[in-house]
Amino acid sequence: MSIFAVNSASARRSPILLGAVALLGMSLTAAAGGPAVSDSGARGPTDGAVPVQFLALNDLHGNLEPVDGPAGAVTRRTGTGELVSSQAGGAAQLATLVQRAREGQENSLTVGAGDIIGGSPLLSANFHDEPTVDAMEQLGLDVTSVGNHEFDEGPDELLRMDRGGCHPEDGCAVSGEPYDGARFPYLAANVTRKGSEKPLLPPYWIKKLPGGERIGFIGLITRHAPDSISASRIKDVEFHDEASTIARYAKELSDQGVKAQAVLIHEGGAHSGVKPYNEDCDAQGPGAGLDEPIKGIARKTAPEVDLIVSGHSHEPYVCSVPDPEGRPRIVTQAASFGRTFTDVRFDLDPRTHDVLRDSVRAVNRPVDTATPQDPDMSRLVRTWRERSADLEKKPVGYISGDLPGRGSTAPERPLGDLIADAQAEATRGDRAQLALVQPGSIRADLTYKASGEEGDGVVTYAEAFRTAPFETPLVTMTLTGEQLVSALKQGFSGANAASPRFLQPSDALRYAVDLRRNGADRLLADSVRVAGRPVADDSTYRVTVNEFLSDGGDGFVAFKDGTDRDSGSTDTASLVDHLQNHTSPSKPLAPPAADRITVQD
Repeated sequence: MSIFAVNSASARRSPILLGAVALLGMSLTAAAGGPAVSDSGARGPTDGAVPVQFLALNDLHGNLEPVDGPAGAVTRRTGTGELVSSQAGGAAQLATLVQRAREGQENSLTVGAGDIIGGSPLLSANFHDEPTVDAMEQLGLDVTSVGNHEFDEGPDELLRMDRGGCHPEDGCAVSGEPYDGARFPYLAANVTRKGSEKPLLPPYWIKKLPGGERIGFIGLITRHAPDSISASRIKDVEFHDEASTIARYAKELSDQGVKAQAVLIHEGGAHSGVKPYNEDCDAQGPGAGLDEPIKGIARKTAPEVDLIVSGHSHEPYVCSVPDPEGRPRIVTQAASFGRTFTDVRFDLDPRTHDVLRDSVRAVNRPVDTATPQDPDMSRLVRTWRERSADLEKKPVGYISGDLPGRGSTAPERPLGDLIADAQAEATRGDRAQLALVQPGSIRADLTYKASGEEGDGVVTYAEAFRTAPFETPLVTMTLTGEQLVSALKQGFSGANAASPRFLQPSDALRYAVDLRRNGADRLLADSVRVAGRPVADDSTYRVTVNEFLSDGGDGFVAFKDGTDRDSGSTDTASLVDHLQNHTSPSKPLAPPAADRITVQD
């Protein structure tokens, strides 16, 4: 048997699952989320079929508590077609709902599709995400793939998170208590050290059910992960093609007699507006509502694989996409930040031990913040919060209204403007004239209404950190006017052609976009102004971006050509310093007007 096979006769479960709790069960109906698979050759119940449940998470990003504002909301479509939003999330609420969903399910497994950690709020990030691993163990997570944010501190730190040991620089999170590693396997089938064919982490995991049936999980990450990770963190790591990697390990599992197979992949569909968690993805036909790149990967994924749990794009969906043999196969994703989870149920054939494809059904379930909190999970979160309470509660600024950021769908976001202004100010000593911020680095919203003990309008360190949590160094470089315009164009071309990324500008920069055009032509080059003056191709400008962008991240490769580079401060520190220097209780910051980008559509 392969060294990557891990068999277990019984599910590992945490203390929260051991108590007898009288909670209402949850029904799984096609009407709640649409049928995941509609097989024209549907058959009747199979005698002796073994029912199995997957509860799937992705892109939690260490959010053990609900996220404020639009970034922490979910949208559902009512029976009349109306879109209704509500706040969702919280590990203690999630634990309650997961526990309810497991009731009566003897063969229930909880699985992840990457980015469980990374890009996390202070509660988790202050301890290098050990609190989130702790919480996932208590939740009963059985297995997860890696995501790009699991590499935020590089592959060696990921291996520490998997295997244990105290942080090499900051030591043990709790004095005298060395971190013992994750009690669930991390899978990374298509990630290797450069020059090696051996995966950095196991490519798959085999779960043996109490009745002897086996299910194989292949875990992997998008091959485009380097576009989402600072190049300096992964210089000795390679990411390989998804479909060919899956085919290799699907065959290896089949050779071991493991017929029931699932893929956990950190890759999803492109963003394309508000997606209700209960939308019928297949209303116009199988997979009609699913976007690339996951749609193409699903079509090429080996037919031995019975279902695909995805992540990365933060969109909730339950879709069916034909496999290479034309058979319907489910593809799911559960939004992000713990706002929803996916409840997947299916039967195993008692004769072949394979998944009965026409039995597969799935639905995304919201994690309403009003859900009663599981006491054990609540206690765990509270314990970690108390360890950094003084820092979390420290006031660092004051605002007079909401500053939408992560939760905004507008091209220009008031919080993006603020963060860019802060970064430009922090690097004035490096002669910075302007700063640019990519939308993906904005992780939350700043809301005026109090979310904790502080008064309305108070911004605590924890709230500021949550919006810019990466503590990424800022890099100030010299660009020609031609290079600056090229960088702006790359937000609408190449990797960003299908789903544009509007770089958020500091106050010195203005530009206009015509979305009726295609590709790079969407950026109206003649509109670009610095300090009110048209940009000249042969003039030079001092531009600040974070280290990720400076390395060409998110498809903005023009920044790699910047010269005369200086590095200092961080995204997090610059925002905190800006708020401290420019706001007070009597002089709160008004939300920026968001008038720096003009959009024609």
